[in-house]
Amino acid sequence: MRTQGRKNVHGKGGVRFKAAFTPSKYKAMLRNLVTELIVNEKVEVTLPVAKELSALADRMVTYGKKGDLAARRLAARTVRNVVADKNGNTALKKLFDDLAKRYENRNGGYTRVLKTGNRRGDNAAMAIVSFVD
Repeated sequence: MRTQGRKNVHGKGGVRFKAAFTPSKYKAMLRNLVTELIVNEKVEVTLPVAKELSALADRMVTYGKKGDLAARRLAARTVRNVVADKNGNTALKKLFDDLAKRYENRNGGYTRVLKTGNRRGDNAAMAIVSFVD
């Protein structure tokens, strides 16, 4: 039996809108955010995104602590190739040189998520993701 409603939207009837993020767009957004977090060491996003970003950033620091070629290639799949400072160092170089050395004696928990309140426009819960000291 066919359903009533709009046709050919995700192959279902009755769907009134398309999803805002496809999986590829969501993955690209997380890649951009984890690169921004590595470069600036702090980023403000919505709370659900902050939780996923924190897990991804912790994984990248773990790759940085391993420090071998395989870990560098795994991290390079996620971290964008952007310049992190005035000396021309990239975000990947900062991850493997600076952040890995900072957390060499720490076993996990490299990021923190601090709730900041709700966004003015749409009342979405916001949070700041930053690296711990």
